[in-house]
Amino acid sequence: MDFRFSIGDFVMDKEDIKKRTKKLAIQIIEFCDTLPRQTKYFVIEKQLIRSATSVGANYRAACRGKSKADFIAKLGIVEEEADETLYWLELIVELDNHYRERVTPLYKEMNEILSIVVASKKTARKNKK
Repeated sequence: MDFRFSIGDFVMDKEDIKKRTKKLAIQIIEFCDTLPRQTKYFVIEKQLIRSATSVGANYRAACRGKSKADFIAKLGIVEEEADETLYWLELIVELDNHYRERVTPLYKEMNEILSIVVASKKTARKNKK
């Protein structure tokens, strides 16, 4: 599937989004390495890393989709994983507000990626008809 996504005058293609999702996954993994080794973070850290890395992995799979329907279905998985990542980031801040400053840029980037994926899914559905 070849598509481009526009934000104002800036156009992103699938390779740009692949890079962004990978970079963000690495940033989240590195952030998780700084969390204290406390019980309250144990499950959140594992789930956060799993969902954040799944965004990029599933996006790559979507780009290799065999059909428009396959592409759309896989983007749905990306959407779910991105939303789950936002949830885990929110939980960290709610458990300890002093992480807010470090979580905010991660949250913003994942939210932007989520917006791109949702818009791409809508466009793909519209173009499928």
